[in-house]
Amino acid sequence: MKYQHHLFVCTNQKSGVGSDVAKALKKELKKQDLKSLLVGGKKRKNRVQTVGCLDVCKHCKKGDGAALVLYPEGIWYGDVHPKDAADIVHDHLGAERPVKRLVIEK
Repeated sequence: MKYQHHLFVCTNQKSGVGSDVAKALKKELKKQDLKSLLVGGKKRKNRVQTVGCLDVCKHCKKGDGAALVLYPEGIWYGDVHPKDAADIVHDHLGAERPVKRLVIEK
């Protein structure tokens, strides 16, 4: 099964916010019915995966939020909090519009 989107969330913070963001994203995918979908007659999945350092510490470890990167677009988000999960899932994954207030340049 191929992924429609693959989100990698940094969990290298002392506060644990990255794990909280990943949980919130997974919850929103289910809530908004975007965990699995049919694209061109093929089943596709949106996947959230936790990772160690994404090497954007100023937007993650040194701040109070987490960093994540979303593929296949290669869009980077920084200072993400669990409350931002609904916007990322709805706007980016659902409507294909990045959440500009969270986008960072890598």
